[in-house]
Amino acid sequence: MEIFRQDVDLSRRALIYELPGLSFRKFLAFAGVADFQPVPLTDILPGHREIALSIADKIKPLQHFKTYLQSGYYPFFVEENRDYAQTLEQIIHLVVETDLNFMEGYDSSYSRKMLQLLRVIAGTAPFKPNISKLSERIGINRATLLNYLRYLEKARLVALLNQPEKSISVLQKPDKIFLNNPNLYYVLNPANISVGSMRETFFQSQLNVVAEVSLHPKTDFLVVYDNRQYAFEVGGSNKKTAQIQQLDDAFLALDDIETGFSNQVPLWLFGFLY
Repeated sequence: MEIFRQDVDLSRRALIYELPGLSFRKFLAFAGVADFQPVPLTDILPGHREIALSIADKIKPLQHFKTYLQSGYYPFFVEENRDYAQTLEQIIHLVVETDLNFMEGYDSSYSRKMLQLLRVIAGTAPFKPNISKLSERIGINRATLLNYLRYLEKARLVALLNQPEKSISVLQKPDKIFLNNPNLYYVLNPANISVGSMRETFFQSQLNVVAEVSLHPKTDFLVVYDNRQYAFEVGGSNKKTAQIQQLDDAFLALDDIETGFSNQVPLWLFGFLY
């Protein structure tokens, strides 16, 4: 953490890797359900129906997907004697109260406010933040709030997305704030979980590992993968294609469907990217 805080060049001294949370595919393997190979986005988009059918022939993806959204992103779910939600809550507290102390400019006396900020985000994410109102609600000034949002992003507790080609600076507010992954909702806001927020959070958490993800001006997400741009609208099984009809390379990522058709792709299948 001290090395990370100093942000020094370690290219000749160490190799640094970031290990993301479990994808839906890896969750299935860790849970002993089935072991599948990862599928690149360039295979999923044109061939999603056949791919989904081949997977659904072996398992019931929707059944396992609901479990994954609640308690499958972190590998300690395999420990039978450990309470998953309690452990995740302890980790969140550890990050906010201890780990972030190594970040330059972080004031540990604000740890309670950081936890409050996370719960506010969980109650409304993904949302377009009004930084002035949010800073007033939390009780810290605007510049400090923006800094702390960046810290939470580095700690992989939130994800900050912007419109494409928009310059990002510490003093500039993000266009939209997400929790890092769906499991965090069940700890930070278990009584009021938004299905729509859960879907979008899952989508960005999986795509962010393998692609460049930003907000689309006309729909939900713009994804750059293998030097190509794709537009995505995320929703339930009744979502219509009207919003993406005029867009090139545009797709619906739909929840609650086992297989899709044409440009309507099952949401769970994006969990097979890595």
